[in-house]
Amino acid sequence: MNMAAAVVAPASGQVLDLMQHRLERALRERVRYRYVKPSVLREGDNFRIQSPCCSRNVDPSGGMIDIALLVPHESGRWCLCARDHANSAWVSRFQDEALDVLMDLLCIDNEREFWP
Repeated sequence: MNMAAAVVAPASGQVLDLMQHRLERALRERVRYRYVKPSVLREGDNFRIQSPCCSRNVDPSGGMIDIALLVPHESGRWCLCARDHANSAWVSRFQDEALDVLMDLLCIDNEREFWP
């Protein structure tokens, strides 16, 4: 994944806490695998989302797998990455979008890009 785009200045801890709660709340409204509880983890200014592997497609034991990575960019825009589990890499799916748009895409996930 090319992350060469300029990243915004680091946000304060309180702002990141509020954003993490906002993401957790949005994920409770997702369409796929509503019966599991995903985790939102902060990695600097990025947010990594993990979930138990209900389909058993990635982890036959149903363990926690990476689902998505949200990376902030300039002007309040974000990049949403999906995990390529076969290659152990993040793949950018949507760039330079508003966070609300990306959360809708992640929670609906018609193409099963994020919730394998």
